[in-house]
Amino acid sequence: MTRPRRRVRDWLSWVTFVLGAAGLLVVAWVCLTEWGAVVHGHPAYAVWLGVTALASLWTAIVGLRGRPGRRRTTGRIMLVVLGAAWLGATAWLRPYTAVEPALTAMTSGSTVTVSETATRIVLTPRKNSDPTGVFFQPGALVDARAYAAVLRPLAADGHTVVIAKQPLGVAFLAVGALDAARTDFPHVAGWVVAGHSLGGTVAAMEADADDDAPQHPAVGLMLYASYPADDMSETLKVPVLSISGSHDGLSTPAKIAASRADLPSDALFVVVRGAVHAQFGSYGPQTGDGTPAISNADARRQISDTSVQWVDSVRR
Repeated sequence: MTRPRRRVRDWLSWVTFVLGAAGLLVVAWVCLTEWGAVVHGHPAYAVWLGVTALASLWTAIVGLRGRPGRRRTTGRIMLVVLGAAWLGATAWLRPYTAVEPALTAMTSGSTVTVSETATRIVLTPRKNSDPTGVFFQPGALVDARAYAAVLRPLAADGHTVVIAKQPLGVAFLAVGALDAARTDFPHVAGWVVAGHSLGGTVAAMEADADDDAPQHPAVGLMLYASYPADDMSETLKVPVLSISGSHDGLSTPAKIAASRADLPSDALFVVVRGAVHAQFGSYGPQTGDGTPAISNADARRQISDTSVQWVDSVRR
């Protein structure tokens, strides 16, 4: 064996060990910084972290075992490449954990009962239950609990509110959640389908697909700092409310304005002056967002009040 080959294999063993150690550090970093979202989120990400930790430990041990044989060198290189990509995805999927006042809003009270399972959060009015419910898709990677405070007034007003917990925090992986809610809450005659950011994009797809369902149909679409992915101006047959923030750095005012062409002509657009993307939930600052010019409490009050008034207007 030539000396250059030995050097390559020594280097590969070292890189393999570093990759395994890095994987354990990434899992620890996610758990230490966003533990609440991991525990209260859909179990898919917790399973992902568990698999990552075990695979990283095994990878580190493989690296410590020394130079691979000639036949194993190619396999080790593939392991390093795939492992690096997996760790990148693990870090990218790190969720935004809910903060106050959303955490307090997760407690049942005199007007609203709050329940939580592995796949959803339900805000149930204690009395005067209305036949129109609200099904909500969170924004990408956002802890579902983060929307409890802004949506709780809808439940206090009499509407059953279901907040989906999305696998890996991606709304496209929760497209069956609305159908499950329609089955599990038969007392809800019709659903206002709503969502924030990417969740709103998926909500638009769901509303467009279910607006003519014979039972428990979509009866409205409510977008929080969001817009549809495709033109549904002629196919969507239910009322639409779009609430956006004038200082949003992600779903910018220009993007919201452009979405008018993709929604029915009678869609209602409401702009919360000074609000940013992250103020539609309670999960802290978000990368790429703008700088708010109003308080979180003021933004949340305007969003909640507008939502309650509009949902009341589309009751079946």
